[in-house]
Amino acid sequence: MATTQHDLMGGKLHVYKRENSSVWQCSTYLAGRNWRVSTKEESLAQAKDIAEDWYLVLKGKLRAGQLKTGMTFKEAADKFLVEYEAMTAGERNEGYVRGKGERLRLHIFPFLGDKVLSEITSGTINEYRIHRQTSRKHKKTGEPLKPARNTIHQEIVIIRQVFKTAMRHGWVQHLPDLSAPYKASGKISHRAWFSPDEYKTFYEATRKRAEKPPKPRWKKQCEQFHDYVLFMVNTGLRPDEASRLEYRDVEIVEDDSTGKTILEISVRGKRGVGYCKSMPGAVYPFQRLLKRNGQQPTDLIFGKVQRELLNAILNETGLKKDREGRLRTAYSLRHTYICLRLMEGADIYQIAKNCRTSVEMIEKFYAAHIKNMIDASAINVLKKKKRPNGRSPKRNADAESAR
Repeated sequence: MATTQHDLMGGKLHVYKRENSSVWQCSTYLAGRNWRVSTKEESLAQAKDIAEDWYLVLKGKLRAGQLKTGMTFKEAADKFLVEYEAMTAGERNEGYVRGKGERLRLHIFPFLGDKVLSEITSGTINEYRIHRQTSRKHKKTGEPLKPARNTIHQEIVIIRQVFKTAMRHGWVQHLPDLSAPYKASGKISHRAWFSPDEYKTFYEATRKRAEKPPKPRWKKQCEQFHDYVLFMVNTGLRPDEASRLEYRDVEIVEDDSTGKTILEISVRGKRGVGYCKSMPGAVYPFQRLLKRNGQQPTDLIFGKVQRELLNAILNETGLKKDREGRLRTAYSLRHTYICLRLMEGADIYQIAKNCRTSVEMIEKFYAAHIKNMIDASAINVLKKKKRPNGRSPKRNADAESAR
């Protein structure tokens, strides 16, 4: 709401200041719609000059037929959010749905929000990609802070969903090409995980810090993190799933098929509610968490990931990056669970069910990079040679070359 307003150009141009803002805004009604922009000036006199120049530029574009009118991207996105929240209620996790709006508000609206849908082209989307790659700088080094490839992908998915909403309502007639130019086929590589030896090094480091923290007042947090690591590698939960986990979601049971004590977990993640059966190694960490915290059933077990502590221990142990240079994060604990299960010969379909993912994902990003998944007896098959004229068969060429 504007607290102070000044009219210019015979009442056609308005300069005003919003509550809790020190800069002046300006607005006008032209070509059947409202136009607004910030002058970015705290001085009223300078704000009026900028507003008048802006208004005259708009009038010039209108006369030249260069002023685009119609539904803006932000208006279409607002409609998309209303529909998406209503139509996915109960099917998608609330945090995942809320994340759509946050991505729009933080990254997409500042660049595309005021643009008319009809003027957004493939080139505009490519300019957005470049903007995201170069707009943020590291405070100390000045180097660009580039978003992850998947982050950009998720934002392009949201832009596509907004355009599809606009198409359903007849605001645009076609969807612009949103594919990335100059894109080579992405190399399929395994996720950063901990090999058995690396995992042992890591959990021994977390245990040591839990026993002897740098400062006595950090002891509980270090103990909590040690149990977090053990819990995650023995359950395969995603970090966001673990962050939402409450004490009432976990039950200690005797498994009928194995006869061992495990955890049965009700998981609430990006794909709604699912279930997980842990390895026996997750039971003792969970029991320690119960004893240490003694919380109510509705309280969170872990809450936010202790990223600073995680990175500190990874750096101390030299495990922050794998040999291909990929960074290890809390997600690496889930990747480690999947890879260790595959190495032990667990059924890939059951792993996919327990991790609430697809067999295709397991095969693509995990199984193809585990040597135990290759059956040497099925590969190293040699065709038997016929005995010529009853004589002994010739030596196999492969066997001969190996001597």
